[in-house]
Amino acid sequence: MKNKIEKFFSLKANNTTIRTEVLAGVTTFVTMAYIIFVNPSILSITAGSELFGSLTVATCVAAAIGTLMMALYAKLPFAQAPGMGLNAFFAFSIVPLVGFGGALSAVFISGIIFILITLFGLREVIVKAIPRNIKLAISVGIGLFIALIGCKNAGLIVDNPATFVALVDFSKWNAFDAGKLTAEAMAARGATIAIFGLLVTGILYKFKVRGSILIGIVISTLLAFPLKMTSIPHDLAAWNISLSPTLFKFDFGALANVNGSTSLVSSIFTAIAVIISFTLVDMFDTIGTLVGTAEGAGMLDKDGNVPNMKKAMMADAVATSVGSCLGSSTVTTYVESSAGIAEGGRTGLTSLVTGILFLVAIIFAPIAGIVPASATAPALIIVGIFMMSQVSKIDFSDITEALPAFAVIILMPFTYSIATGIAAGLIFFPILKTATGKAREVHPLVWVLALLFILKFTILPK
Repeated sequence: MKNKIEKFFSLKANNTTIRTEVLAGVTTFVTMAYIIFVNPSILSITAGSELFGSLTVATCVAAAIGTLMMALYAKLPFAQAPGMGLNAFFAFSIVPLVGFGGALSAVFISGIIFILITLFGLREVIVKAIPRNIKLAISVGIGLFIALIGCKNAGLIVDNPATFVALVDFSKWNAFDAGKLTAEAMAARGATIAIFGLLVTGILYKFKVRGSILIGIVISTLLAFPLKMTSIPHDLAAWNISLSPTLFKFDFGALANVNGSTSLVSSIFTAIAVIISFTLVDMFDTIGTLVGTAEGAGMLDKDGNVPNMKKAMMADAVATSVGSCLGSSTVTTYVESSAGIAEGGRTGLTSLVTGILFLVAIIFAPIAGIVPASATAPALIIVGIFMMSQVSKIDFSDITEALPAFAVIILMPFTYSIATGIAAGLIFFPILKTATGKAREVHPLVWVLALLFILKFTILPK
């Protein structure tokens, strides 16, 4: 068996061992296991709290399928799971428009498009067409967006009629009404838990503790018990962890009738914008993770390409389609894979171990319901920080580059829509470049997307 494993994954050729690969796989799992708690917490906000158990299982199974495909098909040490940022886009931008079933349908279609793009080699064309600064800005904008969601879920940021948003009132921390904590008190306590968790996670990460985000979630959850922000259910076995509530719950008809629109054309354009957004964000996120992580580990070939790149992209695309069948938002390749690679992981054996651990995690799915939103909020904020790091690579010296990028970054959180931010950047870019005599820098595909988005926002009836 040992020889077969070494031969299948070419361990000697990659200068690694079974022990190293197993340890690397465990490391990757620990660093990204927070998604088991965070993803259902985000999706259930708009999909419905009654789906929490099923969404937890869907998260684990989708992550396992995607990661096992990466292991056995692409034979690379990268793990997959429902993507942060993409799950927020799904929950807060798409579900309110087309419902949970409609959103799953959009993810499924985007996965099929991703498969076709990979099969026919169109990936290179699209990657070349979208401006580099727009790609970087998408990551930054999503980082701000999910950080805002984290602050909101924690109760740290609250509504204010005069300024739209404001800091929670910590003086209400111990306010009771009829023997129960008031909404203001719960917000203050939730914010306290989130701040504590954020500090713990930051300190652990500074000291390079593996699984710092997961440890932060666990410690924050423990603090939530004495603050009466969570409790252990009387019967954990009664939790519904069946996939049936979310399995194949597609609603393709909802995409043709967005928000009950009386205009079929407008609905179609909205649906197209949603699907394109899912596809592009997933594709660029995957490409960026694969190339960036492989480059840092010295895994690129002599031409500067990731080995088996096409197979890795296909694994990601198939995982997205399959994940939507289970009830999950878009599955993508995780940058946390770099933790396992840093431990020496170089082959698919690393991701095989990670995928198996996601399946084992299903057993503990009921425990996820104990974790309050204030305990998972630090994970959102921390991931937002990581995604914000791309801002240093954006060229702000040229206004024709800076303005479109800034539009993407600022409009995502301010409009609570990733798609709107992307659309704004793709509209500003070709207009500015053309007006300043740089039309040659605009790919025809960008003009097509810009015109479609302009029609969507200005002419087509809502």
